[in-house]
Amino acid sequence: MSGSDRCRGGCVSGLEMRELECFLVLAEELHFGRAGERLFVSQSRVSQLLAALERRVGARLVHRSSRRVALTPLGERFLERLRPAYDDLHAAVADARAVARGGAGPLRLGFQGTAYAQLLAAVAAFEAADPARGVDLVEVPYADPFGALRRGAVDAAVVLLPVEEPDLVLGPVFSRQRHTLAVSRHHRFAARDRIAAADLTTEPLIGAASPAPAYWRAARAPGPLPGPAATTLQEALSLAAAGRGALLLCRPTAAHHHRDDIAYVPVDGLPDSELGLVWHRDAETETVRAFARVLRAMVSVREDR
Repeated sequence: MSGSDRCRGGCVSGLEMRELECFLVLAEELHFGRAGERLFVSQSRVSQLLAALERRVGARLVHRSSRRVALTPLGERFLERLRPAYDDLHAAVADARAVARGGAGPLRLGFQGTAYAQLLAAVAAFEAADPARGVDLVEVPYADPFGALRRGAVDAAVVLLPVEEPDLVLGPVFSRQRHTLAVSRHHRFAARDRIAAADLTTEPLIGAASPAPAYWRAARAPGPLPGPAATTLQEALSLAAAGRGALLLCRPTAAHHHRDDIAYVPVDGLPDSELGLVWHRDAETETVRAFARVLRAMVSVREDR
C-alpha cells in the first residue's frame, strides 16, 4: 500500500485550505452571515465548508443554534493550534514569493479589527509610489496584537496602543478617537446620549484574553470591575450583546460593527484611543521604513488641517 493510500481519509493530506480559512473566520465572527461576507461566499457555503472540516476531524468544532454560535471545547483547542500554524504557512509562502522576486516581495501589514480609511489611504499611496511593491493586509487577532510580528507572519502591524514591548519599534501614531461603550440594548445605559468615565466604575468591562500582555489588557478594560475576557472582537461584541459586560471601543470601530442588539454610547473623560504602526526591531527592512514614512506624512498632513 502506498503512502498516499494509507493517508486517504485519515491524515491531513486531504485537508482543504478553504475549510481552514472558513473555520478561522467563523471563529472570529461567531456569525455565519458575517463570515460569508468576509469570505465572499454564501452563508450556506460557510456551513458546507465547516461541515466538511468537522467530518475530517470526526467531531463538532462549532455549536450553532438559531440564537448563538460558539466554539466547542475541541474547537477552542483546534483554533489555538491552527492559528499560529496557518500564520506560519502564509509567512512561508510570502517568503518564497519574495525570493522569487529577488527580495522585492509585498509588505505584509497586520491590522486589528478593522482596516481604517486612514490606513487604507496610506496603503494606496505606498503602492502608487511603487506599483511593484504591493501590500498584503493580514488581520491580527484581537487578543494577540504582537504574536504575528514575533512569528514573522507580518512585517509590520497597526495595533491599539499602548505598546511597551522592548523588542518592537513604535512608528507613527494616528487615529486618535473618542471612546464609545458598547452595551446590550437592554442595559440601563442604552438610552443615554453619553456617559462619564466615572460611570465605568460600576460596570464589568469586557477585556482581552491572553496572550495579550497585562498592561495592554488593562488598557482595554480600565475600570475596577473585571468582566469576561474575549479572544476576538466579535466574541467581545457578542458578550456585550448578551449582557455579560460592557465593551470599550473607539468610535470608528463602533460605527463599523453596528449591531441591532447593541447600543453604542459615547464616553466623556477618557483618554482617546490611539493606533500605532509597530514592527520587530530585528526584522526592520527598508520596505517597512518606507511605509512608515508614507503613513507618517499622511498623518502629519491630516493633523495640520
